[in-house]
Amino acid sequence: MKTYNIALIPGDGIGKDVTGAAWQVMQAAAKRGGFALDGTRFPWSCAYYLETGAMMPPDGIETLRKFDAIYLGAVGWSAEVPDSVSLHGLLLPIRKGFTQYANIRPHRLLPGVQGPLRSDGFDILCIRENTEGEYSGAGGRIHCGTANEVAIETAIFTRAGVERILRFGFEQARARRKKLASVTKSNAQKHSMVFWDEVTREVAKDYADIEVSHYHIDAIAARMVLAPESLDVIVASNLFGDILTDIGAAIQGGLGYAASANINPDRSAPSMFEPVHGSAPDIAHLGVANPIAAIWSGAMMLEHLGEVHAAAEVMSAIESVTAQAIGTIAGKDRTETITQAVLAALS
Repeated sequence: MKTYNIALIPGDGIGKDVTGAAWQVMQAAAKRGGFALDGTRFPWSCAYYLETGAMMPPDGIETLRKFDAIYLGAVGWSAEVPDSVSLHGLLLPIRKGFTQYANIRPHRLLPGVQGPLRSDGFDILCIRENTEGEYSGAGGRIHCGTANEVAIETAIFTRAGVERILRFGFEQARARRKKLASVTKSNAQKHSMVFWDEVTREVAKDYADIEVSHYHIDAIAARMVLAPESLDVIVASNLFGDILTDIGAAIQGGLGYAASANINPDRSAPSMFEPVHGSAPDIAHLGVANPIAAIWSGAMMLEHLGEVHAAAEVMSAIESVTAQAIGTIAGKDRTETITQAVLAALS
């Protein structure tokens, strides 16, 4: 029997609840599919930081390297640990350390879910550059605490980094509806974003079958709200992709359905899968967190591992449950109720 070794990092707040829920579903899907998932849990989180002074041990990256995939719940507890500490102490080191340069986030309405828009026929795949750009961490501060204080944050774009994420996006578009939207702000950012536009045009020559559109970030943000059905694959920089995927989550009904994958496309290191709703401290103790985004992320993990049929069965189970109006209204159904419904639909 094929066995996959999965690193589980439940993290903080509702991350623990949704990880447990998704893991139950993943185990059930594995049993049905004739393969096994062997999970190893790691306590790395903001609570771990408060105990040890670090989000993960110094050898954390090397510890994770031996796994087939990483499954993350949610990290963050800003009341005690600044978000900049948790992000730069765990998520970004994993993404960069394993060259997970493609962040994938699907945006569509599940059956029975009411989004805020009149349109319900959209199916958008956002591809976010995940290892450089505006989140490179280059910069610094001087004269701190004085009237002359200066803060500099430098966005770094390499030809290799921009070209590879664009090629990844073009390949995704080729497998879908053959439409790609490249997002910049080249009218204002005359160096990095003009560079991105130039590389897009160069790469597009190798994909004559793909319809390519160029958008400024503000224009495509409006289009996602006004005409989301006109979009297919969107490729954007780290910051712009981060912004657009929150819009995507909103139009698909909320963060409870926001799944994501951090992919290392050449598979030289493990990829990481996570819901992107955050740790939600305000509801962490209530048992009402929606696990659907976590389960959807798990389905993306199964697909990446090559268990395509099992992934499709999980997605079908999710859709069956939401079609019954379970997990479609925030706070109405308990986490366990939704989980058991998905498990029943799966079986």
